[in-house]
Amino acid sequence: MSTMLKLSGVSKTFNAGTINEKVALNHVNLELEENDFVTVIGGNGAGKSTMLNAVAGVWPVDEGSIFIDGTDVTGLPDFKRAYLIGRVFQDPMTGTAADMQIEENLALAYKRGKKRGLSWNVHPEDREMFRERLATLGLGLEDRMKTKVGLLSGGQRQAVTLLMASLQQPKILLLDEHTAALDPKTAKLVLNLTKEIVESNHLTTMMVTHNMKDAISIGNRLIMMDEGKILLDVKGEEKANLTVEDLMKKFEAASGEEFSNDQALLSK
Repeated sequence: MSTMLKLSGVSKTFNAGTINEKVALNHVNLELEENDFVTVIGGNGAGKSTMLNAVAGVWPVDEGSIFIDGTDVTGLPDFKRAYLIGRVFQDPMTGTAADMQIEENLALAYKRGKKRGLSWNVHPEDREMFRERLATLGLGLEDRMKTKVGLLSGGQRQAVTLLMASLQQPKILLLDEHTAALDPKTAKLVLNLTKEIVESNHLTTMMVTHNMKDAISIGNRLIMMDEGKILLDVKGEEKANLTVEDLMKKFEAASGEEFSNDQALLSK
């Protein structure tokens, strides 16, 4: 098994030296092996999304290094490491072009990192492949490929975004609370699609969530963060047998404090 993602001593402080100084990441060390599906949980401000943004290159880190499949991306801006990464955001409106058709959005994603001309024409063989991929979602979108993405529901958009993020077989897939803005029924549908897409494409995945039950039930590994540090790292059989109560107790034992109840979603 090769290491697909490695964070060594990664730190990030926002507004350093001001009254609003916030240590978001505090010397984080983390390795993801090929095909790992890691869920990341923690309270508000724990560093979950900051860690995903560090991997994606949204801004430079203050200290440490980041490697994706052996490539040192620490100093690369987001657009120069985009070919290694697939990403789905919390807001269904992010990650797609609302005024473009479904097939055009997929074509854009498929051409990412490749040389592309000025033409928006979708190649017939690509169109057929997009149709097949859309059909696997089970939402009937393969018959609506000319529909503008802005006309889709939130769940449909997230499904299309998931497909777009996985088209290029990224080295790592980043999911940033990608079901949080959806109603419970739609969230469950998108989570099931996520599992299918990750498994069928053998993607190494990191998924941030506020939902403890989702964090426990999905993936082969669970990380809990607090104050910019990784507090817990549970995998294998230990994760398979985990309950929400176990997780709360582990957090309290590791941090010396009760898990903050400011997140009502945690126990849903």
